[in-house]
Amino acid sequence: MKIRTLYRCSSCGHSTPKWVGRCPGCGSWESMIEEVDATSTSKSSKHRLSAVAAGSAARLGTVDVERTPRIPTGMQELNRVLGGGIVPGSMVLVGGDPGMGKSTLMLQLASFVGGAVQERPCLYVTGEESLHQIKQRAERLGVDASGIVVASETNVERIAHLVTNENPSLVIIDSVQTITTDALESSAGSVAQVRECTSLLTRIAKSSGLPMVIIGHVTKDGMIAGPKVLEHMVDAVLQFEGDGTYSYRVLRALKNRYGSTNEIGVFDMTSTGLREVTNPSEVLLSQRSANEPGTAIVAVMEGTRPLLVEVQALVSPSGYSVPQRVCTGYDNRRLQMILAVLEKRGGIQVRQADVFVNVAGGIAVQDPAVDLGIAMAIASSVTDEPLPGGIVFVGELGLTGEVRRVSHLDQRVAEATRLGLERIYAPAKGLTSSAVVSVDRLSEALRLVLG
Repeated sequence: MKIRTLYRCSSCGHSTPKWVGRCPGCGSWESMIEEVDATSTSKSSKHRLSAVAAGSAARLGTVDVERTPRIPTGMQELNRVLGGGIVPGSMVLVGGDPGMGKSTLMLQLASFVGGAVQERPCLYVTGEESLHQIKQRAERLGVDASGIVVASETNVERIAHLVTNENPSLVIIDSVQTITTDALESSAGSVAQVRECTSLLTRIAKSSGLPMVIIGHVTKDGMIAGPKVLEHMVDAVLQFEGDGTYSYRVLRALKNRYGSTNEIGVFDMTSTGLREVTNPSEVLLSQRSANEPGTAIVAVMEGTRPLLVEVQALVSPSGYSVPQRVCTGYDNRRLQMILAVLEKRGGIQVRQADVFVNVAGGIAVQDPAVDLGIAMAIASSVTDEPLPGGIVFVGELGLTGEVRRVSHLDQRVAEATRLGLERIYAPAKGLTSSAVVSVDRLSEALRLVLG
């Protein structure tokens, strides 16, 4: 039976047999999306009714849960983000900006999984590179390619036949925006193609218990390209983050049905591939210059892992009618709030000055516990007095100038103590630690540290 397609409006759902620029139902432009006509591939009504009648339900308490061992990735940082390893039959979507190292990470993963299970190699399907390019990258990285089967293919039906013939232990698709299906006539990377190809690959993974990892492009806004439903179809969504001018990369779980979404993995991009950073706090503080005004150390939480990072601030007289407020690695709107609290509650005048804030190391921080550290770094730059060495700041600032408690304070204190830092300024009532100096208000912290 020939498969038919139709075009459905993403706004009102109106469908037409042919593509039109403007929806006849709601009048919106460029909203018609190609999709497979369900009536052309469905069974007869009699068969469909019998299939529905054959369905069954079970009580949740009687469902037998079989503990399937996870597949190790060979990288503890990747295992941490995935929740302990790759679950058989799972679909993992990896996104990130160009040049972040997605293909490098996948090739290192394929080398370990294919090498650990020699009788079932790893299938690496590329739609963007030639086999010679994959081979050259493998030689540059120095990975074991004996357990990797590569194929340059963009048709999802032929990829399905490859999976059946090769019987691999893991399938990697690079990337889903280059894959097309014969059921649709639209170009590769369109919403319909990405959705239908991912749906077919998901059915193969679930029915055979074969894990798959697909790479997705991202838009200018940093979101994974394609329909949002693509992220709902997969089991885990991993985002590769980092600044192209720095070598550090952060792998973050945006969605994970088999683990926590509060974990991150830290990697260092080298000439021989991605290297795990097992102690990121020490690495991020290794180049810090002591006795410099405008710098402070803060303790942040990335998932369940505490990190110590350096925040830098520079305050200088403004040459503009409207002073500049520039942030790198921090929310600019939150900086505006901190400046207002500093001036109103702390007596630090920054109204006619340009303020620049930078989180060293090229990482982005969203934890509100860095508020106190940024405020102290700005005050240090205004007074041109360096903060005493060996101190850490933890606390969220309120609009009335109070320093509010944050979660996992004991873990942050333990990480600072492990690295030999002597004092931690935090709202720590009830926390028994000789290294903690309890502060309840911003004015109190300014008085204790800067006099």
